[in-house]
Parts: sequence; C-alpha cells; structure tokens
Amino acid sequence: MSKPQGNNNKRQKPRKEKPEFDQAIVDLARVTRVTKGGKHLSFRALVLIGDRKGKVGYGVEKGADVQIAVDKAVRQAQKNMIFVPFDKKTIPHRVEAKFKAGKVMIKPAPQGSGIIAGSSIRTVLELAGVPNASAKMLGKSNNKISNVKATFAALSSFKREAIEKSRKSRERVEKNKVQQIEVKSTQGGSVLSGKELDSAKVSADKKEVVEKKVAKNDSNPSFVGSEKK
Repeated sequence: MSKPQGNNNKRQKPRKEKPEFDQAIVDLARVTRVTKGGKHLSFRALVLIGDRKGKVGYGVEKGADVQIAVDKAVRQAQKNMIFVPFDKKTIPHRVEAKFKAGKVMIKPAPQGSGIIAGSSIRTVLELAGVPNASAKMLGKSNNKISNVKATFAALSSFKREAIEKSRKSRERVEKNKVQQIEVKSTQGGSVLSGKELDSAKVSADKKEVVEKKVAKNDSNPSFVGSEKK
C-alpha cells in the first residue's frame, strides 16, 4: 500500500528577511507625568539605527509600554538619518560639537586601531560603519540623550568637500564590485577586476579569432594550399 502523501506537503517556514538597518537600544527609562487626574506612567526609549555603510540615525520616543516606545523611536530614527563620510581607513578630519551639557570630540585614527570610544559614542560609530576612529566626551554630562545628540551634531559638521569625496569613493568601489565577474579558467576560476577583466576579454577575443581561422582552414583545403605557396 502506498503511504499517504500528506506528510510530504509540509509547510515550509518563511525565511526571515534581514532588516535594512541594525538597531540598538541605548537608553530605556520609566517616566512619570503628573496631571490633575493623577500620575501617568510611560516608558522612554532612545534607539540608534544604522546600515554600517555610512547611514545612521537616532530616535527618542515615549510609549505606554516598552515595545511601543521602541517602535516609535525606530520610526523617528528613520526620519533623522545622516550620512557619515569615511573611507576604508577612518573619517576625514577632526570634529567637535556640543549639545547642552554634552560635548564630544571625534578624530581620525590609524588603520587597525578600531573604534576607541565608550558609551553611546561607540555605538553610533559602529552602526555608522566607521572602521577606525578615536572619540572622547569632553562634557561633564552623563546624560545619554545629550551625548548622542552631540555626537550626531559632530558627525553632521564634516566639510562638504570631504562628504563629496567619500560619496565618489563609495560609488567607485560599488562599481568595481559590479564589474567583477567569476571566470572559470585552468587555474580553477578566479574573480577578475578592472584591468584584469579587460585583459581577459582581449585574450578571449584573440582566442576566438584563432579558432575561427583554424575552422575555416579545415573546411577549405584549397585555401591552406594557397597559403603554403
């Protein structure tokens, strides 16, 4: 007897799509608002989001519970996105900014040093994708919201020339990635870029011309004899 085919049609679990931005909850607090009707409790969330490719944003929102506050903060962060210019090594130049009692300094760092910073500044730089940088809180405030806003003010103060240079560099890198193709050769296949790809195309064209000429000679023996004469 044949087995029932019901077990073969198992429902496949839907694959979870990777979110566009990574997110981090920097601060979560319970706040109270006093009104004539009494005390109203709510939650305040400070959320950072970033794609680790130069885009980063922050949001501060309140909600009746933690999840509502976080969701509202994420939506606000998507509206407050900024672009942080950097290359493969570090940021273009030193920047400083102040917001209320929070004051932040961010400067370039040599390749291989990573992010030399603490608290919320480190989280901002990591979500932005900055490979190497050194940062320090110069203010006396430990308020995370003030420090985050000061950090964003500093990252928004880069010179326009540095931003344009970084954009062009990123576009050039992405273009080279698109042009790279996998070529199967006698060496087992390799990924060629730019100049290598051009030389590979020239070699392929030459090989094709030679093969056509050989095929023509094989099909026309009189042509081969005339060539020998």
